[in-house]
Amino acid sequence: MQAYLKSKMPCHGLTAAMLRQIVRRRAAEYPVRTRAEWERVALTLWRQATFREERHAAIEFIRLRSFRPYRVLASVPVFEEMIVTGAWWDLVDPMATQVLGDVLEDEPRRTSALMRRWSRDADMWKRRSSILCQVAFKADTDLRLLYDCIEPNLADHQFFIRKAIGWALRSYAWTDPREIKRYVKANRARLSGLSVREALKNV
Repeated sequence: MQAYLKSKMPCHGLTAAMLRQIVRRRAAEYPVRTRAEWERVALTLWRQATFREERHAAIEFIRLRSFRPYRVLASVPVFEEMIVTGAWWDLVDPMATQVLGDVLEDEPRRTSALMRRWSRDADMWKRRSSILCQVAFKADTDLRLLYDCIEPNLADHQFFIRKAIGWALRSYAWTDPREIKRYVKANRARLSGLSVREALKNV
Protein backbone atom coordinates (compact mmCIF):
# COMPACT_ATOMS: atom_id res chain seq x y z
CA MET A 1 0.00 0.00 0.00
CA GLN A 2 2.81 2.39 0.85
CA ALA A 3 4.49 1.69 -2.47
CA TYR A 4 1.22 2.12 -4.39
CA LEU A 5 0.53 5.48 -2.74
CA LYS A 6 4.20 6.53 -3.01
CA SER A 7 3.85 7.55 0.62
CA LYS A 8 6.70 8.59 2.89
CA MET A 9 4.40 7.73 5.80
CA PRO A 10 4.13 4.04 6.66
CA CYS A 11 0.77 2.32 6.24
CA HIS A 12 -1.11 -0.02 8.56
CA GLY A 13 -2.67 -1.76 5.58
CA LEU A 14 -6.28 -1.08 6.58
CA THR A 15 -9.01 -1.41 3.98
CA ALA A 16 -11.29 1.56 3.39
CA ALA A 17 -14.21 -0.37 4.92
CA MET A 18 -12.26 -1.09 8.10
CA LEU A 19 -11.18 2.53 8.37
CA ARG A 20 -14.74 3.85 7.96
CA GLN A 21 -15.98 1.43 10.62
CA ILE A 22 -13.35 2.59 13.11
CA VAL A 23 -14.05 6.29 12.47
CA ARG A 24 -17.81 5.88 12.80
CA ARG A 25 -17.47 3.90 16.00
CA ARG A 26 -15.08 6.38 17.61
CA ALA A 27 -17.17 9.37 16.52
CA ALA A 28 -20.23 7.79 18.16
CA GLU A 29 -18.29 7.06 21.36
CA TYR A 30 -16.87 10.60 21.62
CA PRO A 31 -19.56 13.01 20.33
CA VAL A 32 -18.52 16.37 18.90
CA ARG A 33 -20.90 19.21 19.73
CA THR A 34 -19.62 22.24 17.83
CA ARG A 35 -18.00 23.11 14.51
CA ALA A 36 -14.94 24.46 16.32
CA GLU A 37 -14.49 21.16 18.15
CA TRP A 38 -15.01 19.25 14.89
CA GLU A 39 -12.26 21.31 13.23
CA ARG A 40 -9.94 20.78 16.19
CA VAL A 41 -10.40 17.00 16.16
CA ALA A 42 -9.87 16.80 12.40
CA LEU A 43 -6.70 18.90 12.48
CA THR A 44 -5.34 17.00 15.47
CA LEU A 45 -5.77 13.72 13.62
CA TRP A 46 -4.22 15.26 10.52
CA ARG A 47 -1.25 17.03 12.07
CA GLN A 48 -0.28 14.28 14.49
CA ALA A 49 -0.60 11.45 11.96
CA THR A 50 2.35 9.09 11.77
CA PHE A 51 0.60 6.53 9.54
CA ARG A 52 -1.15 7.27 6.23
CA GLU A 53 -4.46 5.88 7.42
CA GLU A 54 -4.57 8.43 10.24
CA ARG A 55 -4.82 11.14 7.61
CA HIS A 56 -7.44 9.11 5.80
CA ALA A 57 -9.26 8.89 9.14
CA ALA A 58 -9.24 12.68 9.44
CA ILE A 59 -10.88 12.91 6.02
CA GLU A 60 -13.46 10.23 6.89
CA PHE A 61 -14.21 12.09 10.11
CA ILE A 62 -14.81 15.34 8.22
CA ARG A 63 -17.03 13.51 5.72
CA LEU A 64 -19.34 11.85 8.26
CA ARG A 65 -22.97 12.50 7.40
CA SER A 66 -23.73 13.91 10.84
CA PHE A 67 -21.22 16.71 10.21
CA ARG A 68 -22.77 17.91 6.95
CA PRO A 69 -23.93 21.19 8.62
CA TYR A 70 -20.29 21.96 9.47
CA ARG A 71 -18.99 21.67 5.91
CA VAL A 72 -19.36 25.37 5.16
CA LEU A 73 -17.25 28.16 3.76
CA ALA A 74 -16.06 29.23 7.22
CA SER A 75 -14.27 25.88 7.57
CA VAL A 76 -12.45 26.08 4.24
CA PRO A 77 -9.14 27.14 5.89
CA VAL A 78 -9.11 23.70 7.55
CA PHE A 79 -9.78 21.98 4.23
CA GLU A 80 -7.17 24.14 2.50
CA GLU A 81 -4.50 23.11 5.02
CA MET A 82 -5.31 19.45 4.44
CA ILE A 83 -5.21 19.84 0.66
CA VAL A 84 -1.94 21.78 0.59
CA THR A 85 -0.11 19.62 3.13
CA GLY A 86 -1.66 16.37 1.85
CA ALA A 87 -0.35 17.12 -1.64
CA TRP A 88 -1.21 13.74 -3.16
CA TRP A 89 -4.25 12.37 -4.96
CA ASP A 90 -5.48 9.96 -2.27
CA LEU A 91 -5.73 12.79 0.25
CA VAL A 92 -6.67 15.68 -2.01
CA ASP A 93 -9.33 14.11 -4.22
CA PRO A 94 -11.91 13.19 -1.53
CA MET A 95 -11.50 16.67 -0.07
CA ALA A 96 -12.02 18.24 -3.50
CA THR A 97 -14.84 16.09 -4.84
CA GLN A 98 -16.87 15.63 -1.67
CA VAL A 99 -15.98 18.16 1.02
CA LEU A 100 -15.52 21.20 -1.24
CA GLY A 101 -18.51 19.99 -3.24
CA ASP A 102 -20.67 20.28 -0.13
CA VAL A 103 -19.38 23.79 0.54
CA LEU A 104 -20.08 24.82 -3.06
CA GLU A 105 -23.58 23.38 -2.84
CA ASP A 106 -24.21 25.26 0.40
CA GLU A 107 -22.78 28.65 -0.59
CA PRO A 108 -22.44 28.67 -4.40
CA ARG A 109 -21.76 32.35 -5.05
CA ARG A 110 -18.94 32.90 -2.56
CA THR A 111 -17.45 29.43 -3.03
CA SER A 112 -17.43 29.83 -6.81
CA ALA A 113 -15.42 33.04 -6.43
CA LEU A 114 -12.99 31.21 -4.17
CA MET A 115 -12.62 28.29 -6.59
CA ARG A 116 -11.85 30.72 -9.40
CA ARG A 117 -9.06 32.16 -7.25
CA TRP A 118 -7.80 28.68 -6.42
CA SER A 119 -7.71 27.81 -10.13
CA ARG A 120 -4.91 30.38 -10.54
CA ASP A 121 -3.08 29.57 -7.32
CA ALA A 122 0.59 28.63 -7.30
CA ASP A 123 -0.26 25.42 -5.46
CA MET A 124 -1.06 22.64 -7.94
CA TRP A 125 -3.32 20.77 -5.52
CA LYS A 126 -5.53 23.79 -4.93
CA ARG A 127 -5.85 24.17 -8.70
CA ARG A 128 -6.69 20.48 -9.06
CA SER A 129 -9.29 20.85 -6.31
CA SER A 130 -10.96 23.79 -8.05
CA ILE A 131 -11.31 21.75 -11.24
CA LEU A 132 -12.66 18.67 -9.43
CA CYS A 133 -15.03 20.28 -6.93
CA GLN A 134 -18.09 19.63 -9.15
CA VAL A 135 -17.45 16.09 -10.39
CA ALA A 136 -20.41 14.70 -8.41
CA PHE A 137 -22.85 17.45 -9.46
CA LYS A 138 -24.01 15.91 -12.76
CA ALA A 139 -26.82 18.08 -14.21
CA ASP A 140 -26.31 20.65 -11.45
CA THR A 141 -22.79 21.42 -12.68
CA ASP A 142 -22.09 25.11 -13.17
CA LEU A 143 -20.46 24.88 -16.58
CA ARG A 144 -19.21 28.44 -16.51
CA LEU A 145 -17.42 27.75 -13.23
CA LEU A 146 -16.00 24.48 -14.56
CA TYR A 147 -14.64 26.11 -17.70
CA ASP A 148 -13.34 29.10 -15.74
CA CYS A 149 -11.38 26.76 -13.47
CA ILE A 150 -10.02 24.76 -16.40
CA GLU A 151 -9.03 27.79 -18.52
CA PRO A 152 -5.96 28.98 -16.57
CA ASN A 153 -4.70 25.39 -16.40
CA LEU A 154 -4.91 24.41 -20.06
CA ALA A 155 -1.23 25.05 -20.67
CA ASP A 156 -0.11 23.25 -17.52
CA HIS A 157 2.10 20.21 -18.14
CA GLN A 158 1.51 18.59 -14.74
CA PHE A 159 0.00 15.10 -15.03
CA PHE A 160 -2.36 15.69 -12.11
CA ILE A 161 -3.77 18.86 -13.67
CA ARG A 162 -4.23 17.30 -17.10
CA LYS A 163 -5.87 14.25 -15.53
CA ALA A 164 -8.19 16.44 -13.45
CA ILE A 165 -9.32 18.39 -16.52
CA GLY A 166 -10.18 15.17 -18.32
CA TRP A 167 -11.92 13.68 -15.28
CA ALA A 168 -14.06 16.79 -14.72
CA LEU A 169 -15.08 16.92 -18.38
CA ARG A 170 -15.81 13.19 -18.46
CA SER A 171 -18.02 13.47 -15.39
CA TYR A 172 -20.19 16.09 -17.07
CA ALA A 173 -20.21 14.13 -20.33
CA TRP A 174 -22.56 11.62 -18.65
CA THR A 175 -25.09 14.48 -18.49
CA ASP A 176 -24.40 16.29 -21.76
CA PRO A 177 -22.02 14.45 -24.11
CA ARG A 178 -22.72 16.86 -26.98
CA GLU A 179 -21.53 19.82 -24.93
CA ILE A 180 -18.32 18.08 -23.94
CA LYS A 181 -17.66 17.04 -27.54
CA ARG A 182 -18.23 20.67 -28.55
CA TYR A 183 -15.89 21.95 -25.85
CA VAL A 184 -13.15 19.46 -26.72
CA LYS A 185 -13.42 20.28 -30.43
CA ALA A 186 -13.28 24.02 -29.74
CA ASN A 187 -10.26 23.65 -27.46
CA ARG A 188 -8.49 20.67 -29.06
CA ALA A 189 -5.33 22.61 -29.80
CA ARG A 190 -5.00 23.68 -26.16
CA LEU A 191 -6.08 20.48 -24.39
CA SER A 192 -3.47 17.82 -23.71
CA GLY A 193 -3.90 14.40 -25.27
CA LEU A 194 -4.47 12.95 -21.80
CA SER A 195 -7.26 15.44 -21.06
CA VAL A 196 -8.94 14.69 -24.39
CA ARG A 197 -8.77 10.92 -23.92
CA GLU A 198 -10.20 11.17 -20.42
CA ALA A 199 -12.91 13.63 -21.45
CA LEU A 200 -14.17 11.50 -24.33
CA LYS A 201 -13.66 8.08 -22.73
CA ASN A 202 -17.39 7.44 -22.26
CA VAL A 203 -18.75 9.52 -25.14
